[in-house]
Amino acid sequence: MKEKKGFGLRNIAGQMVVVAQSAENINFGKVIAMNNSSAYLWEALEGKEFDAQTMADLLTQKYAVEAEKALADSQKLIEAWKNAGIIE
Repeated sequence: MKEKKGFGLRNIAGQMVVVAQSAENINFGKVIAMNNSSAYLWEALEGKEFDAQTMADLLTQKYAVEAEKALADSQKLIEAWKNAGIIE
């Protein structure tokens, strides 16, 4: 997977959100808020191909989390990002 072109991570009033950077991606019905760990992953994976295992490896390197939990959380996050239309 990879992030869709035209989306970027921004800090808006202290909240990390993914926003459309071009008119074709704008959907004002959706704002994709990121917590610290998902924002970390978004930035670390920017422009790269990735899968749930890649994400889990990044999480276990940065945070005190078990590999199985990191993988399960990564799979859920991928589904959420797919549903939001920000990765392909």
